[in-house]
Amino acid sequence: MQRQTLAILFYLRRDKARNQAEVPIYMRITINGRRSELALHRYIDPDKWDSKKGYAKGKNPFARQLNAYIDLLRSRVYSSQRELLEDGKQVTGVALRNRVQGSDEEQKTLIEVFEYHNKLMQEVVPSEYSPLTMKRFETTLDHVKAFLKYKYKTDDILLTQLNHEFITEFEHYFKTVRKCNHNTTIKYLKNVKKVVFLAVKNDWLRKDPFVGFSVKIKPVKRDFLSEEELSLLEKLILPVPRLDRIRDIFVFSCYTGYAYVDISKLSKENVARGIDGEYWIYLDRQKTSNKSNVPLLPKALEIIEKYSDDPECLAEEKLLPVKSNQNTNAYLKEVATLAGIKKNLTFHVARHTFATLMLTKGVTIESVAEMLGHKDIRTTQIYAKVVELKVSQEMIALRQRMSEETQKKSKTS
Repeated sequence: MQRQTLAILFYLRRDKARNQAEVPIYMRITINGRRSELALHRYIDPDKWDSKKGYAKGKNPFARQLNAYIDLLRSRVYSSQRELLEDGKQVTGVALRNRVQGSDEEQKTLIEVFEYHNKLMQEVVPSEYSPLTMKRFETTLDHVKAFLKYKYKTDDILLTQLNHEFITEFEHYFKTVRKCNHNTTIKYLKNVKKVVFLAVKNDWLRKDPFVGFSVKIKPVKRDFLSEEELSLLEKLILPVPRLDRIRDIFVFSCYTGYAYVDISKLSKENVARGIDGEYWIYLDRQKTSNKSNVPLLPKALEIIEKYSDDPECLAEEKLLPVKSNQNTNAYLKEVATLAGIKKNLTFHVARHTFATLMLTKGVTIESVAEMLGHKDIRTTQIYAKVVELKVSQEMIALRQRMSEETQKKSKTS
């Protein structure tokens, strides 16, 4: 059994000072490297504090009284450790802090509940959650731990310490320290909110600190290629093999809606005849594990045929010569420049292009959602709004032309 290490430190929290002469004193309890802290609700002038010894300087009544209180708290920590060991309970910084505070009720901590949530999630991967979703919650937990150390100089906090201020400070941390944009920040906070809601449902937390806090994603402009731009891309002659291949894979995505990671998994086994007698791709998406079965349009079939005898595809049993390449979007920018396309071409633009192309051609939103592998049709409705906006803009232009023609006729008559 690994020997348990206990360290106690009394220090000043200058970031919470009332003024230059009134700085709060905190006690930090560290068990096997994991920290927990407690405010003493005592203030002192930093010039009168011995940071090395963790005591007030001097022998005046104030210093003697404060140092006696510090000794009492230190003694309580060691006594609490002994009591927990005798009771056969786990000795943690939070447990010791609760004992010192005189709280006999076992209280859950944020990290404890987050780890519990992630354990439950891991047990139902991939049946209910995709590995990518699991990874996002693990990353969020890492961010929570980093934030606690950055802002509160501790490894964990009680659920009861969560409040609106904590949430707003966390949001500010993402946007300033982590340099995340608004939507990325909100996605992380939504993950934290899910964990907090689990605590509320289990009666570990009485009040949801997210009440009154807005977790709304801001609308993002979704670029897609028009039919004319897509045609330019298809007809473009590219003498450089790497650019020719990335263009073909991008166009394939424009006609199937598959993401880069999904196309990289495709093999001949994914292609089969559907109930209509035509060729389909049958696939579970990497991101969501949802079914994303798509009928193969002529252009997509043409690209598959182009690489049917490709040595790389044959050797790796792939449908298309897709490599895990971090330079994919850089190559696409080269292709866009050569094709005279002004838009910021990234691989995800192909998926947007597929969605808007299908909706523009009259395919129902339910069918598009099915092909894209969306769990919630509201995700697909984003593209419907894009198409609606495009139609609206075209109608405005049409009305303008018709108005100009009417004016011309009236002048000539």
